[in-house]
Amino acid sequence: MNLTAGTLQRLWVRRELSPYGWFLGFGPEDGPEVHLPYGEAAGNKPEIDTDIEVFLFHDDKERITATLRKPLIVLGEMARLTVADFHPHFGFFLEMGIGRQLLLPLKSFPIERRNVWPQKGDELFVVMKHDKEGRMLARLAKIDDFAPHVFRAPTTWLNEWREGWVTDVYRDGVFTLVEGGVLGFGALGYINDSTMNHPLRIGQKFNARVTQVREDGRVSLSIRATKEVGRVEDADRILAFIKERPGGAMPYSDQTSAEDIQRRFQLSKSAFKRALGKLMKEGLVTQKGNWTHLNEVDGEPESKPESDN
Repeated sequence: MNLTAGTLQRLWVRRELSPYGWFLGFGPEDGPEVHLPYGEAAGNKPEIDTDIEVFLFHDDKERITATLRKPLIVLGEMARLTVADFHPHFGFFLEMGIGRQLLLPLKSFPIERRNVWPQKGDELFVVMKHDKEGRMLARLAKIDDFAPHVFRAPTTWLNEWREGWVTDVYRDGVFTLVEGGVLGFGALGYINDSTMNHPLRIGQKFNARVTQVREDGRVSLSIRATKEVGRVEDADRILAFIKERPGGAMPYSDQTSAEDIQRRFQLSKSAFKRALGKLMKEGLVTQKGNWTHLNEVDGEPESKPESDN
């Protein structure tokens, strides 16, 4: 048996030594000992010659140490942990329930896409592992890690709005864990970029509509409302934007690039065109070249197109 960081162990209380605490081992006498400091007793007073369950970790001096505080995660298992802090050179520090934090290295995230990195307070699904020196470390959970816990989404979820968390990002969307509620842990899902109003972060909690329940029990989701509802909401937002502009015109139209539309309105180009088409059909706006004008405003606006920088 080994004294391994990140594990729960039942150890024998061999002796107490003030002002340090208790010393524990696998039996009354033989074998290695581990220190349980007074500050890690969590209000308890272990009795000599009894066995207790403790969690093992490395202290600030890299020594294996015991605590009676209960961890939120143990070695080899998955848990959802909250981002407590961030260091630009090391990565994200996750709250693990023992008054210490678990490091999730920066290399776990795409360097070129900082907009999808977690923020403080986000919740990440991670698995505890060891680094080369046997110290506790986190890695992002993969699809295979979820398999023993998730269930097949019921068909009754179709068109329902469900809460969930972003578990990872892909080139054209994000992987998710959809909250299971009374049914259990949750179901796996995917949100395509085209159905988002804005990019989602890893660890971000969201509310999305189930657009498909697949045969394998996973779901496709959309952050946006149905096309009809979304078209009305988007049209109202674009109309309000134009009305606030000098001269009642904006330098955006069907000819504007998808990137500029996403940057300004957080809409896909197809959603923007649907909303703009609704406004034109209702006679509220007219397109002239790269500009869109309120119909009650005559003439070309004097202002220059906005810079998106």
